[in-house]
Amino acid sequence: MNPLSVLRDSLHFFQRHLASILQLCLPLVVLEALCTQVLYRQMGDQASPGYGMLVSLVFYPLYSAALILYLDTRSNGQHIAKRDLFARAVQLWPTLTVLILVSSLLIMAGLALFLLPGVWVMVNLVFAEYLLVLRGLPVLEAMRTSSRMTTGHFMRIMVCMLAVLAPLWLIDGLLLTVFPDPQPGVQLALDSLSGFLQLFSTVVLYRLFMLLESETSA
Repeated sequence: MNPLSVLRDSLHFFQRHLASILQLCLPLVVLEALCTQVLYRQMGDQASPGYGMLVSLVFYPLYSAALILYLDTRSNGQHIAKRDLFARAVQLWPTLTVLILVSSLLIMAGLALFLLPGVWVMVNLVFAEYLLVLRGLPVLEAMRTSSRMTTGHFMRIMVCMLAVLAPLWLIDGLLLTVFPDPQPGVQLALDSLSGFLQLFSTVVLYRLFMLLESETSA
């Protein structure tokens, strides 16, 4: 499992299917950004970041599950209508939301103690969403199975994650420099762009998941 080949294959897939991924995910990404912006404008500057997390728990599980299902069906040569993908994503929303909430709390607890425990938890749970959405595992079993799958592959997974996240952090930093005090419309566009670009990490992690799962079953 070469991280460079994983990133190359994922980028190729993302570029080939960009139009479909835009149609599938961007409306919910924009709606999430809009709701977050409106909420913080209503709550004021002292609003807790936790409110943004609550908004994400409404929207992120939907477009994340839909994208994972899309990646799996297209990788297997299947063509399923977007409405059917969303219908399945809606069915998965309650359990996936619980998984994301529990995972986020564990990661934040690890980061609050020291940086490394939080990173370790994040890497260990990185495949839990895929196991729940694609393999139908319950929340705790998906987390345990993800931990087993990542054993012995920590550095390769970290390299892939950093190779995706570092450019996104750089882009966010550059945009913040160019637009230090953006108007609401510009802020919405910037948040939507950032949210959509982060979906590339879902493509990369799906590729990693499929490679490690095939290694395990071999």
